[in-house]
Amino acid sequence: MIPFQPPSPDPFAPPNPSPIMACINFQGLILLLLPHILAVLSIDAAFAPEDIFLINCGGNETVTSADGRAFRPDIAGHDSTFVLSPISHNVVQVSSSDVYGSARIFRGATEYRFNFKRKGRHLLRLHFYPFKNPLYDMKTAVFSIKADEYTLLHNFSCSKLELGKSVLSKEYIIYAGLVLPITITPSNGSIAFVNAIEVMSVPNDLLPSVASPVPSGPAVKISPRIGFMTAYRINVGGLVLDPRNDSFWRVWGNDQPFLVILGSVHNISTNPKLIRYPSEVPHYIAPNLVYATAQEMADVNVGNQKFNISWVFKVESGYKYLVRLHFCDFLNKSAINPLFNVYINNQFALSSFDISKRVGLLNAYFVDFILDVQMESGRILVKIGPPELMSLPTNAILNGLEIMKLSDSNNNFDATCIEKVVGFEGMKKKKNLAFVIMTCMIGIVLLIFIVVMLLLFIRHRKDEKRLALAWFPSPIVQTTHMDNSETKISALSNVSSGPSLSIGQLLAFSEIREATKNFDEKFVVGIGGFGKVYKGVLENGLVVAVKRGNPRSQQGLVEFRTEIEMLSKLRHRHLVSLVGYCHEANEMVLVYEYMAGGPLRKHLYGSGLPALSWKQRLEICIGAAKGLHYLHTGAAETIIHRDVKTTNILLDENLTAKVADFGLSKMGPTLDQTHVSTAVKGSFGYLDPEYFRRQQLTEKSDVYSFGVVLLEVICARPAINPALPRDQVNIVEWAMNWQKRGQLEQIIDPHLAGAVSLDSLRKYGGTAEKCLAEHGSDRPSMGDVLWNLEYALQLQETFSSIVGDPSSSNSIQDLPEWISEVEILQHEHDATDVSVSTVFSQLMDPKGR
Repeated sequence: MIPFQPPSPDPFAPPNPSPIMACINFQGLILLLLPHILAVLSIDAAFAPEDIFLINCGGNETVTSADGRAFRPDIAGHDSTFVLSPISHNVVQVSSSDVYGSARIFRGATEYRFNFKRKGRHLLRLHFYPFKNPLYDMKTAVFSIKADEYTLLHNFSCSKLELGKSVLSKEYIIYAGLVLPITITPSNGSIAFVNAIEVMSVPNDLLPSVASPVPSGPAVKISPRIGFMTAYRINVGGLVLDPRNDSFWRVWGNDQPFLVILGSVHNISTNPKLIRYPSEVPHYIAPNLVYATAQEMADVNVGNQKFNISWVFKVESGYKYLVRLHFCDFLNKSAINPLFNVYINNQFALSSFDISKRVGLLNAYFVDFILDVQMESGRILVKIGPPELMSLPTNAILNGLEIMKLSDSNNNFDATCIEKVVGFEGMKKKKNLAFVIMTCMIGIVLLIFIVVMLLLFIRHRKDEKRLALAWFPSPIVQTTHMDNSETKISALSNVSSGPSLSIGQLLAFSEIREATKNFDEKFVVGIGGFGKVYKGVLENGLVVAVKRGNPRSQQGLVEFRTEIEMLSKLRHRHLVSLVGYCHEANEMVLVYEYMAGGPLRKHLYGSGLPALSWKQRLEICIGAAKGLHYLHTGAAETIIHRDVKTTNILLDENLTAKVADFGLSKMGPTLDQTHVSTAVKGSFGYLDPEYFRRQQLTEKSDVYSFGVVLLEVICARPAINPALPRDQVNIVEWAMNWQKRGQLEQIIDPHLAGAVSLDSLRKYGGTAEKCLAEHGSDRPSMGDVLWNLEYALQLQETFSSIVGDPSSSNSIQDLPEWISEVEILQHEHDATDVSVSTVFSQLMDPKGR
């Protein structure tokens, strides 16, 4: 989409001289303007389109646009080079002298047919401007447009445009033969309209034949018949450039609406007359005004500056996109040339890019990439920044950016397009009959195949069940044959045979008892719903965490077996690994990898440990989100944890977060189900209210519980604390009250004073709010939560790199005095207390230094 922009003045034009000075300096003025005149002449001489059509749809006469082009009326018979058929006499007009003063209305399928002098790529623009008319409601018009074999628009509507004020232009580059039919078809009961049409031939080298893929791989060939639709065309660091500044009358927008952090950039410029076009860069690739402006890293003279400049663009998922980056080096000359990386959707596009060596001083340069935007993302993130392991002075620069959608294999630009073949039914009856017969035969074969596979599957499940029963030791058998066993390892285990253990090994109770010094109380590292957790060292030297079942616990054999079955299927960096288990002598013991950092909760409150920084908290939440995202989407079947809380998120010695305790986990719904009906289980304060009311479990129940965790991390208090005033007992009700007022910073952990980006906090708070939506359908997926948290971390890292004095006027002051110091009660076997300070953080908005 190319938004209409009013003409903007040349930012480099000299001021108007007085009449006397104009006479005196007339000769000098001619000399001054001579380079511009020669440049224009050289442009016109270098390329002139063989085919060019500028059509004023519905107009009675030729009108001149603001850029000086003449749009002629689309009257039938006006010229043999294009034809309108059938003729539509429905026309609407307003008092305007430009191409938006009229429109042609269509009640049925109508075709504009253009005759060309040459085959090849042609640029096509369609202009839409709905305005008030007593006969036609142009804003509610729904229609489709095809250009030869390309479906440009399907069931398109201008309903989002402001009537009589907003203009929309759609721009495409498509392959055309000597004839290009453009068919406009209104939907049933609706109308169609168009205000103006532009068609012109373009050089073959305007778009690439090959491009580099992202992520990196073999070069991607681009067929000349692939169509392109302009999504964004950006003059980075410069003003909006109207069609008068471009060889093909293109519009170049400003980049500020797409910048993630405005304070991370500093716009720079040079004289556009100094820009040079090497032989491999045609002048029509981009105007010199684009190459004469840029964004660079803010305050590049500050040492050890490590942050990225980021732009985010919303796009339609499921398509491939051409991303073209424009560079021109006019940075201040220095002894050391800056190197920088370019990332597209967090993948390397350019690594340690040396702009001075690759581009050359004041030379125009561009590079093309092909990106496949998957269904989950719907965005293109472009980032530039210094290499990670570089101690030299850092800087990064970008001059221009273009994003173009590629047509799909059916030459469609609209994902909603469904082709319908109409007519010629009589000619196709025999083919249809053959198709029906063939379809039936294929259906019968598939049915037989499905039945056979189903029988094999049932048989396989029975075999698996028998194997599982054989693998999982019976409590009766173990009690009878292995009670008081003194063997180090059972017959089914090889735990001590090597330095590492595989998942789910059967361990002897005697070895576990020896590893924990007979379950010495001084080795207790935690207490949960299943029982106590001990630190132990196996015979081979491996440090482990041993969870011993408590006979009086409400969690028993079912949870024990679920934990083993779940963790035996899973392996992920952010899930706690199961080392082994023991089930003998009425003992149920689970052995895990040891997490030296313990549960997340004790790092937040009640233990006296050093407070986590905001970056550490974000990284921990991101790690936990990755683990949950893997459970929901990465495993063979969807797994719902059902007990997400801060005590079930464990940290290793490097504070890497891992999700633990799968005793309550359930397999998620199958493809033909929306939920799993099950009794309500979980922890009070974290339970999804929809699951609690309906007993219908989905992966969105984990999302809700994770939202509570997010609040617990930022506020450093339990989910439920009866000792607090009534309106503060439930952290969700309390925190969401502040979040909806836009004042979440009033209740965050006072240890974060002066070190939290307000933008990062707002992104974090908004993410938590979405997780805690009343209905599961309104909550994001864990993948979306993960992306938002990573975005919040990026905002914080940028803030940490560019933030100034925390005591500046942009900081947020202390909390109101009414928040009293209260004692936090013991919660779920936590044996320590914590107090809430009345001092709160000061948060800064990263506006650059």
